[in-house]
Amino acid sequence: MTSDRPLLGILLMLGFCVLAPVGDALAKTLGQTVPLGILLLARFAIQALLLAPVILATQRTFQMPPRIRPLVWLRTVLHIIGIGAMFSALLFLPLADAVAIAFVMPFIMLMLGHYVLGEEIGIRRIAACTVGFIGTLLVIQPAFDDVGWPALLPLVVAVVFSLFMLVTRQIAKETDPISLQCVNGFMAVAIVLPVMLVFSNSGIPQLDLRVPAPNEWLMLVSIGITGTLAHLLMTWSLRFAPSATLAPMQYLEIPFATFIGWLIFMELPNMLASIGIAITISAGLYIVMRERSLSRFVP
Repeated sequence: MTSDRPLLGILLMLGFCVLAPVGDALAKTLGQTVPLGILLLARFAIQALLLAPVILATQRTFQMPPRIRPLVWLRTVLHIIGIGAMFSALLFLPLADAVAIAFVMPFIMLMLGHYVLGEEIGIRRIAACTVGFIGTLLVIQPAFDDVGWPALLPLVVAVVFSLFMLVTRQIAKETDPISLQCVNGFMAVAIVLPVMLVFSNSGIPQLDLRVPAPNEWLMLVSIGITGTLAHLLMTWSLRFAPSATLAPMQYLEIPFATFIGWLIFMELPNMLASIGIAITISAGLYIVMRERSLSRFVP
């Protein structure tokens, strides 16, 4: 059993908070010229190819228990949809806005835990969810005025990844996380590639199957590496520090995304969106602290 090393866990989570928006920035840049299908194909193929040698070297298994295989396929489909929606949102929205809107996910997960898993939530957490959602709407409103319906794509990301996490919670105890991510990558390629082969000449630009240019290859590989490494850093961080310690740190992804968006794209949230981001972060942190407080009384 791994002993707690909180500082190491915090540093690993900090690495995730930096790498995740870096990967989003790469996708935002490359998405201007490369079809979405190619981005997804590269993202998952590189994930699978990076982790396969790790599984072989550590004598893990590629086999998933038969009972959970349907859930693993469902998780893969949700992963594809979630990343696809995020990559699409980044074509229209500033990086910080897209990330901040997607952070409505903790509120959605809390409600799903209540209505799907029957978990108890008190009036204070319901109030915090309401306030957090209002903050999210303040971020969406100016973006919606500027770009229309694509401003809602990060909400799709939040809903899909909430379901993704719900499924992951159901299978986590029966799978190794590295094996799961590797198999997830191969399954995603097995889904995305046939779809692109069928629809490549259908007139849908985002499903065109073409060979990337040499300079695009480097960025595609970088997207796959940063996405895979970011997820592993988050997974490893939870081995060394409790989730109650790490959960507040995830909100550092928003200021990092803001800085990277300004540095690369010269984008900054406007005043209304900034207020909404502050409200969303505050409500999310309240829920985290409330969960931590309640967990102390659970035997």
